[in-house]
Amino acid sequence: ETTTYSVSVTDANGCQASASVTVIVNTAATATISGDLEICAGESTTLTANGGSNHLWSNGSTTAQINVSPLTNTTYSVTVTNGAGCESEKSVTVVVNPLPTPSITGDLTICVGETTRLTASGGTSYVWSNGEVTSTIDVNPTETTTYSVTVTDSNGCQGNTSVTVVVNPLPTPSITGDLTICEGETTRLTASG
Repeated sequence: ETTTYSVSVTDANGCQASASVTVIVNTAATATISGDLEICAGESTTLTANGGSNHLWSNGSTTAQINVSPLTNTTYSVTVTNGAGCESEKSVTVVVNPLPTPSITGDLTICVGETTRLTASGGTSYVWSNGEVTSTIDVNPTETTTYSVTVTDSNGCQGNTSVTVVVNPLPTPSITGDLTICEGETTRLTASG
């Protein structure tokens, strides 16, 4: 804490004199950084420095807040200076989690009236374009339809993908031939379609 020091000096003639000084101890600066330190690839985060009135970040910024969008895990440091000129430094590492890579498997070509099972993978939770929230859905579209799914992994990062289920129409068969004959005659029936 602020303290006064005094000294009494005696010279070769035995004469004495005294002097005193006060050493002022200013409150130290204590830098802190707040903000989201774990993001998904492609996201940004705002880092806020506290503990002083002046700021100098490792990226050259001199504001209290910086918005960063690192592509890989990156360390950011800041030096804060308080009103008494005392400095403090703090560093944090922003972790960048990769996005999940979802996939959909299943029979993507069906006939009218059939059902196909689509199974999504690559995450821990799933939301389909038709509102389903399970990894596997059974669909029976009446026409060619695209289904998409948003996948969320354990880090909260999201990815999406889609597939198109092609619905082929049923054939239209027909039979031609002489449908009226006499006993003992032969007729030829021909199917087409």
